[in-house]
Amino acid sequence: MKAALITGAARGIGFATAGLLTERGWRMAILDRDAAALDAAAAALPGALPILADVSDPAQVEAARDRITAGFGRLDGLVNNAGVAEFGPIGETGFDCWRRVMATNLDGPFLMTQAFATLLAADGGGAVVNVTSISGLRASTLRVAYGTSKAALAQLTLQQAAELGERGIRVNAVAPGPVDTKLALAVHTPDIRAAYHDAIPLNRYGKEDEIAAVIAFLLSDEASYVTGQVVAADGGFQATGIGLPSLRG
Repeated sequence: MKAALITGAARGIGFATAGLLTERGWRMAILDRDAAALDAAAAALPGALPILADVSDPAQVEAARDRITAGFGRLDGLVNNAGVAEFGPIGETGFDCWRRVMATNLDGPFLMTQAFATLLAADGGGAVVNVTSISGLRASTLRVAYGTSKAALAQLTLQQAAELGERGIRVNAVAPGPVDTKLALAVHTPDIRAAYHDAIPLNRYGKEDEIAAVIAFLLSDEASYVTGQVVAADGGFQATGIGLPSLRG
């Protein structure tokens, strides 16, 4: 039975992906630094192995690797989904904010993939999926830390794919566009949502389970010859460039 580890799995895209893989027969480990949310997620995912850890802390990452080795003895899929979003103008983005965002969004996938590479390679090669963002592919205001961290994660994905492919490990990334998560629902005003709908060819936000399906595909044997790719699951948002919604329709 294949085994996967998903970070930031207590909610949102991570939780949706864990649920989908569980339905497909994968053994599941879910990692998060929010203890209460992790407990709730584990209760909703029968058989899941919960791991309380911060992906930006090397010691906690090593401890997580030891838990997986002892609990599963193998790892076929790693989803680096844990991330933080802090938005604000460049002039008001303090270095402490910059470092918090980089620590989770960039240091975390670096540390996790490095720590689990040997286990992923043990049975002929597993797969890694990094969850970046459309904000890493096209710039926007107020995202100097977040967007830069996600752009760097896209490049890290290519570096990992180039080097780890020799060990049979595939590494790809998914770049979601606007998704109907609780965070988006809380911070996106009606005006923001309307603007996104106008700019996205499919005229709607994505759903968590739609992003989960792309991640699951990239982990699966059906994607056995796919590596080093950044897949924008964004309803066509990137394809339109800056766009002129008034010219459409």
